[in-house]
Amino acid sequence: MAKSNISGRLTSLDALRGFDLFVLTALGPLVLSVVAAIGEEDLNWLAQIFTHKDWEGFSPWDLVMPLFVFMSGASIPFALSKAKREGNVTKFLLRLTKRVALLWLLGMFVQGNLRALDPEHIYLYTNTLQSIAVGYLVSAVSFYFTSIRTQVICATLLLLAYWAVMQFTGADGFGYGNYTPEGNMAEWIDRQILGHYRDQSSLAADGTVVYATWYHYTWILSSLTFAATALTGVFAGHIAKSSLSSSQKLLWLLLGGAAMVAAGWICDLWMPIIKPIWTSSMVLFSSGWCWLLLGIFFLVYDILKVSLGLDFLRTYGMNSITAYVVAEVINFRGIAHSVFYGLEQYIGGWYTVFLCAFQVGMIYMILYLMKRHNIFLKV
Repeated sequence: MAKSNISGRLTSLDALRGFDLFVLTALGPLVLSVVAAIGEEDLNWLAQIFTHKDWEGFSPWDLVMPLFVFMSGASIPFALSKAKREGNVTKFLLRLTKRVALLWLLGMFVQGNLRALDPEHIYLYTNTLQSIAVGYLVSAVSFYFTSIRTQVICATLLLLAYWAVMQFTGADGFGYGNYTPEGNMAEWIDRQILGHYRDQSSLAADGTVVYATWYHYTWILSSLTFAATALTGVFAGHIAKSSLSSSQKLLWLLLGGAAMVAAGWICDLWMPIIKPIWTSSMVLFSSGWCWLLLGIFFLVYDILKVSLGLDFLRTYGMNSITAYVVAEVINFRGIAHSVFYGLEQYIGGWYTVFLCAFQVGMIYMILYLMKRHNIFLKV
């Protein structure tokens, strides 16, 4: 934790990052708890908005993680331009190594691997923060050492490399264009490299690895597309930081976003949009929506300079890592239940809504106090 000067930040970046964390840690859980309390099937459509697609397709809730990765890239032109001008490579690499290592360890901490204190269940690569670490590593190095043109080529090659591996390689019955949960090449690569260090896996008595039949998120091959997602954020950051007029920036963000959404849709014909394995088409589709959202937030916060009563979003955005870690690690619901459990007999199914609201309120209070005292978790 450190006190930090927040002057010079692009308001829309903080607000959009805050929107993402607000949806993840507050709005989504509250909506799902209210829908469950009401118990009306007619409201299932609302619950689906805040629920991941099982496999193919894309729901609004599927945008939360890509937006988090995207925003890590969008901040790079603002955070590293001075370091690039100074040209102190050693200082840059030390800073980068520290950030990536801390994100990686925080990811393991959030996932429960380190807190369990059980060497048999140390899962090495299985959390959103680790995907951000990989995306940030590739994007920061590309930004520091190469031109924008080379960065665009790099992102394109990453997407093509992922597609080529998925489409033209195979082993042990996996791959060769197979995009099913059980037969895709990304699944096989994860099993071969991570083995029993893969999330939800275990070692049988004879030493063989047992994989959970329901777990199909992939990480090793998907690192290519994590990095590509972060790079699309870098490109948006370049635009936001450029000398273009505000109207030109807005136009680039909206048109670029629409073009990527359309490209993702078209690529879906050959490679399905699948978030659990982070396909190249999913990167284009989700990044397009990220650009559009950034364009909307740029219009509202940096051009019109109005907040629409949503200033609280920046409270989440300025301490997004804190919001994510606290929401995942600390069970404020349990605290509320230990104090207010007598309410359940009077409010029935709405008791879970009360517990969820308590969790949301406690997280926001922590973030608000940190912002008020100008304290930010920096990694």
